[in-house]
Amino acid sequence: MGFCKFPMFGFLCLVLVLFGVHAEENAQLMNDRASLLSFMSGVVSDPGHVLENWNSSDVHVCKWSGVSCNNAGDRVTELILNATWLRGTISPALANLSSLRVLDLSRNFLQGHIPKELGFLSQLRLLSLSSNLLEGKIPYEWGFLHNMVYLDLGSNRLKGKIPDSLFCNGSLSLQYIDLSNNSLSGEIPLKNECGLKELRFLLLWSNHLVGSVPQALSNSTKLQWLDLASNMLSGELPSNIVRETPSLEILYLSYNAFVSHDGNTNLEPFFASLVNSSNLQELELAGNNLGGEIPYIIGDLSTILVQVHLDTNLLYGSIPPHISNLVNLTLLNLSCNLLNGSIPPQLYRMGKLERVYLSNNSLSGKIPSALGEIPHLGLLDLSRNKLSGSIPDSFANLPQLRRLFLYENQLSGTIPPSLGKCINLEILDLSHNTISGVIPSEVAGLSSLKLYLNLSSNHLYGPLPLELSKMDMVLAIDLSSNNLSGTIPPQLKSCIALEKLNLSHNILEGPLPFSIGQLPYLRELDVSSNQLIGEIPQSLQVSSTLTHMNFSFNKFYGNVSNEGAFSSLTMDAFLDNNGLCGKIKGMPKCRKRRSSHHLLILSIILSLIAIPILCLFGYRLLLRSRFRSQLAVFNGGDMEDDEQENKEFKYPRISYEQLIQATGGFSASSLIGSGQFGHVYKGVLQDNTRIAVKVLDPKTSGEIFGSFKRECQVLKRTRHRNLIRIITICSRPEFKALVLPLMSNGSLESHLYPSHGLNHGLDLVQLVNICSDVAEGVAYLHHHSPVKVVHCDLKPSNILLDHDMTALVTDFGISRLVKGADEGVSEKVTESISSKDGLLCGSLGYIAPEYGLGQRASPEGDVFSFGVLLLEIVTGRRPTDVLIHEGSNLHEYVKRHYPNKLEAIVEQALDRSCGAPSAMPQAYHNVWTDIILEMIELGLMCTQITPSARPSMQDAAHEMGRLKEYLSNPSSLQLSSQKTAC
Repeated sequence: MGFCKFPMFGFLCLVLVLFGVHAEENAQLMNDRASLLSFMSGVVSDPGHVLENWNSSDVHVCKWSGVSCNNAGDRVTELILNATWLRGTISPALANLSSLRVLDLSRNFLQGHIPKELGFLSQLRLLSLSSNLLEGKIPYEWGFLHNMVYLDLGSNRLKGKIPDSLFCNGSLSLQYIDLSNNSLSGEIPLKNECGLKELRFLLLWSNHLVGSVPQALSNSTKLQWLDLASNMLSGELPSNIVRETPSLEILYLSYNAFVSHDGNTNLEPFFASLVNSSNLQELELAGNNLGGEIPYIIGDLSTILVQVHLDTNLLYGSIPPHISNLVNLTLLNLSCNLLNGSIPPQLYRMGKLERVYLSNNSLSGKIPSALGEIPHLGLLDLSRNKLSGSIPDSFANLPQLRRLFLYENQLSGTIPPSLGKCINLEILDLSHNTISGVIPSEVAGLSSLKLYLNLSSNHLYGPLPLELSKMDMVLAIDLSSNNLSGTIPPQLKSCIALEKLNLSHNILEGPLPFSIGQLPYLRELDVSSNQLIGEIPQSLQVSSTLTHMNFSFNKFYGNVSNEGAFSSLTMDAFLDNNGLCGKIKGMPKCRKRRSSHHLLILSIILSLIAIPILCLFGYRLLLRSRFRSQLAVFNGGDMEDDEQENKEFKYPRISYEQLIQATGGFSASSLIGSGQFGHVYKGVLQDNTRIAVKVLDPKTSGEIFGSFKRECQVLKRTRHRNLIRIITICSRPEFKALVLPLMSNGSLESHLYPSHGLNHGLDLVQLVNICSDVAEGVAYLHHHSPVKVVHCDLKPSNILLDHDMTALVTDFGISRLVKGADEGVSEKVTESISSKDGLLCGSLGYIAPEYGLGQRASPEGDVFSFGVLLLEIVTGRRPTDVLIHEGSNLHEYVKRHYPNKLEAIVEQALDRSCGAPSAMPQAYHNVWTDIILEMIELGLMCTQITPSARPSMQDAAHEMGRLKEYLSNPSSLQLSSQKTAC
């Protein structure tokens, strides 16, 4: 470039220099572009999804989805693709993005190892790969990330030791480290010479870490959040470290092997070290086997403390009254210890308490009436102690009380009728005490009970209150082992959600009501050890849900069949009923009755007398009946529709009389289901059309018209292959029914939970197809229907299967119509159509959590229910079972196992739907395992607490369609197109 010294060439030189700089800049950007395309080649993104514009040459790199550049627009500085449904592996080519400052690929489904090359991104300040399926070790090279401020690798499948370089040679500016919910082992590699002085958040929970908490952590004086729970850490509680970190807000050390000071006898030093932590909000020390007394100084902790967990330890002595100084506490858990003495009345000063757990101790004395002065108390668990005296009347002053556990104490007196004022109570368990008296009608009429009522093993007497029939949402009632007398009221059939009923070991008499067998979800019935008489109702035998029954030690008589629900019963269910006979093994056979000549003659004489009387007086009534039945067909008037709609839908005319004939007079043998608003019967019309007749119960007159009208409006306005179609409607003042086609394969519920020893299990291909069908049907309701609809009650019993196992969504009785976008209103705004105020949007276990907070029905609520359905299919467990036995919902139950503890769930799912996993080829096993894992992941995403975080039903339908296509692709599965995968 020597010629540049000549003035005439100066301008040319300047142009060449600028061109060279520009070419270099373009080369850098082209290099970044190539790195991003290499990354894209290793992942799978849904068509039309986030990476779609990456394939366009017309779109500048800096405008690609998730990509940000510097101000000059010549270098990529950020790549943010969190929660974008990406699958595949992370390309090492991302290490070529040398100016990258932010990399966020969290909440996807990325697999494989973490590229060690990412450790050479020297400018990187934020790196988040959490909530993926990444495995292997954390690369040692990540210790070279000297500018790192935020590192999140939580909720993956990482193993091995945490590399020393990450905490020692790494960034001194690290403020956030999250390695939680993996399978990392070894000690926490933090040494004195490598203090992380800027560290504010250290989250290592749910790993396999051992050893003590490193003393070097005391150098992190700005620490705000320390979560080491659910590891195998040991040693004394880290008092010295806590004392040097006064900014602590969250301290979780639960479920390790820590001990207290002085040979596990003294907790005071540790609590003294916390006194200066004035910002402390949550303290968890549960499950450590800590010894010693709860020190008086606990009351001197931060007054903004909201949660204290000291449960499942070896704490002894009394509860210090000074603890009541924690006036902002909302949760206090001291359960499962060795505490004694009385419950301090001073707890009432903690006016913000919402949950109190004192169970499984040796507390004695009376329950302080002052507990009734805690206005926000929603859960009180005093079970399994030595408490005596009566239940305080003051509990009536707890308007938010939802769960009251007082079982296995020494309580006496009577059940206070004032408990009936706890209008939000969902669980009441007073079992295994010495409570006497009658069951107050006020308590028996608690219609708010949703889970269970347990008054068993007391000294209660008197009749069963008729008010029990008001508990139409309760799942279980246990009144066993008392002295209850009188008859069993047939009104119990109104407890339509009831799954378990135990009335055993009382002195009940009279017959067992036929209506008990009509409870639509009843699975367990125990009436043993009473004085019941008569025949065992046939309704129990034909029940499609009953699996466990006990009629022993009564005075039943008559013939007992070994069919239907009785097919799985043994003689143990019928012991000491001398009048019973039948085909149950071990039961005496019934003698054949001889025909009576006299009875035959008498019946002939009576028939000869009756015929003329009927001819004389019944002809006019018969004509009137026929005339009314012909009027009882759908003609538009009852539904306030115009003639144009009637002509459009062309409903066939089916009379009330024809429905009676088709269903055998709506006989019990034709009953195939029951619900909140009525019963469903099967029938056959004269033209051999098989129908299902949904008859609405006239006793629910306040709700019936709204439900009937709502379902008719939905069914008339929607047309989709995965939604039930309507044949016709029969409407008259005292009778309303929907006539629908009978689905030959019944409901999904009947296949998920085969009863009576029948094997109706579904294979994996069928389950995926069914879920895809359901998602498509509901997506149509949300996004494509002329009238947008929120179903509100999506569950297995509301999914029917036709002859080729196509799924159809049914039962729109509590659905909501949604105002369409053409009216300028958001689709999330819902409108109740003649609905009862406060009607719960769905069935327990499937209801979105926001509905419990008073929010109106929304499409996101249906997405939540669909997610529960997916998790239910995979786990094989009803959500209500999990609620009762695990104390959590199905989402939380599965999430506790996700992602590292799913093996048992997956293997059981394979076993149910594909036969023994060990017997199948490895290729099939791998494919089907992937499918089940993806169903779990989709189920977890659909059941997230925050509605806005859930995918739309259209997205869910797309995912299920992709799984369906994957299973039916011969190249990937090497199967025929038949639905016989397993």
